[in-house]
Amino acid sequence: MFDALSMITFEYPYVLLLLVLFIFCARFCKAKTNALYIPHLHIFSELQSQKGSWLNLLKWITISFAIIALASPIKEFDVINKKSEGIDMILSLDTSGSMRQIGFNLQNPTQNRWEVVSEILKDFIATRKADNIGIVVFGSSVMTASPLSYDKRAQERIINSLNIGIVGDKTALLDSIASSINILKERSSKSKIIIALTDGDDTASSIPLSVITRLAKKYQIKIYTIAIGATNRFMMNELSSKSGGESFIALSEQDLKEVYKTINTLEKSELDQNKIIIKEYLFFYPLMISFLSLLIFIFLKNRRYN
Repeated sequence: MFDALSMITFEYPYVLLLLVLFIFCARFCKAKTNALYIPHLHIFSELQSQKGSWLNLLKWITISFAIIALASPIKEFDVINKKSEGIDMILSLDTSGSMRQIGFNLQNPTQNRWEVVSEILKDFIATRKADNIGIVVFGSSVMTASPLSYDKRAQERIINSLNIGIVGDKTALLDSIASSINILKERSSKSKIIIALTDGDDTASSIPLSVITRLAKKYQIKIYTIAIGATNRFMMNELSSKSGGESFIALSEQDLKEVYKTINTLEKSELDQNKIIIKEYLFFYPLMISFLSLLIFIFLKNRRYN
């Protein structure tokens, strides 16, 4: 909760000084009225004091939250707009049935392979601030889970929403790389890469390996392959070596972390970026509280004089 509140800022923070002005006026700018002495008037005042306290509280809630709304509270989300030297990257991810296997994380043997991979991927994406990243998942068929985007928070949410078997239980690795090439081929960036991760042999692709390697070379797309456990190492090596990438094998969670660290080192992106700030406006919430408080204030005020 406190982390969420710490992300909130104000577009017009100086408007909050109006609250000081209202407090000053409440203390020193009271209206002067002629006083009449009426015996036993204190009895009537005591009957009204409790209701008056509620009215006073509601008045200050109305004023305070109206001023907060005027100050325009916002949440800021940073999105990096890369220069032409940045990297266009597709993460091609295996969500086939074999990713249900457990034991890949030695520290937590009950985690299945996909749970381990998804956590490491989210950390990897967060480090690639300047990169334009897309996500393709494959099983029996292929699905584009995210187009090329700089919105890392959105991609984290997308990964959280993906499940094993979402596109079937077989493995269409080559078809997924073909789809990834199709996304990247028209891009004008200097560096275009695919990072393909799988834990099994290709059992469902319709596009041959030779076509994939030819397309990758034609469009100058490097392919990095990551094999979890025993897979078709020949195919993985062919994909990476003929496209100018590298092939890796990971037998544990720690191995996989090291693989992504290595790729991070090999594929450095331009650090001089333009920043776009996406803002989520929150003024509606204090404004609604102020409005509801005002309605209750008016209701109690009317009852007071009826």
